[in-house]
Amino acid sequence: MDKLNPIYGIHHITAIASNPQRNLDFYTKTLGLRLVKRTINFDDPGTYHFYFGDGQGTPGTILTFFPWPGARRGRKGVGQVAVVAFAVPDGSLGYWQQRLKEQGFSTVEPFERFDEEVLPVLDPDGLALELVVTPGSQQMPAWTGGGVPEQHAIRGFHSPTLLLEGFEQTAHLLTAIFGMQAVAEARTGCRVRYQAAGANAFYPGLSVDIDCRPAERPGQMGAGVVHHIAMRVADDAAQMAWRERLIAEGFNVTPVMDRQYFHSIYFREPGGILFELATDPPGFSLDESPESLGQTLKLPPWLETKRDVIEKALPELSIA
Repeated sequence: MDKLNPIYGIHHITAIASNPQRNLDFYTKTLGLRLVKRTINFDDPGTYHFYFGDGQGTPGTILTFFPWPGARRGRKGVGQVAVVAFAVPDGSLGYWQQRLKEQGFSTVEPFERFDEEVLPVLDPDGLALELVVTPGSQQMPAWTGGGVPEQHAIRGFHSPTLLLEGFEQTAHLLTAIFGMQAVAEARTGCRVRYQAAGANAFYPGLSVDIDCRPAERPGQMGAGVVHHIAMRVADDAAQMAWRERLIAEGFNVTPVMDRQYFHSIYFREPGGILFELATDPPGFSLDESPESLGQTLKLPPWLETKRDVIEKALPELSIA
């Protein structure tokens, strides 16, 4: 690992949804996240790209969606990020069970994993989520604009779960290359938690779980399935250093792509999951003030001349 250019943990996670309005309402009105950015899929401009997160769009809090109206439901299986877990403060799960029930979403009883309480939740497209009671998470600023009280609000990612047929090569990527450390292992089965090196307090997006399921069938892309997971790098120089390192390790890595709010490179890890390395800058305040994030449709400069055509092609939305 290049100690001058560490992997800081998760930058964002991107999934596929079907109905844009339903997706928007669930993540803002039910889970209480902020709509940090409303833009379009740069590779498919007829589709929205929603970014949900905390009040400032902090890396490690951002869950994004490509909502394709009428998209076929995907299938969870190996070769996917199978679960997206969020961190919540101690004493929050009773509140969340009641809130979800009142809004028409069924829940099951919490269970314990690695000495933490976990509440499973399914979003409207069947994406598997978890709310995990996380010590120290209450020290992170909370977004309360979605109606969730500060003492219960989501504080970013806890530990997404990579569902894999085998784990050794992916574990090598996370540890020997990315520099993460194994910090917990299940007593039964094959689940291991990896954490960004040097982490000694809660910060969103520091951990990743691997769940090894050799008998599980492969996943299938579609609504309710994660498209890719992005890890954080400091800046463009760090990203280029990592691109060279990954190529030297035998990975096929894309050229740098301009995603307006960060720059990205992509590759597939050994288990088949699409990984991205995304830069922290420029950030989501590039074209909106922190106070007005997500309030207007933003297009990259190279598509601005086509705004009229793009807006007419997009489904209408009600933004609260």
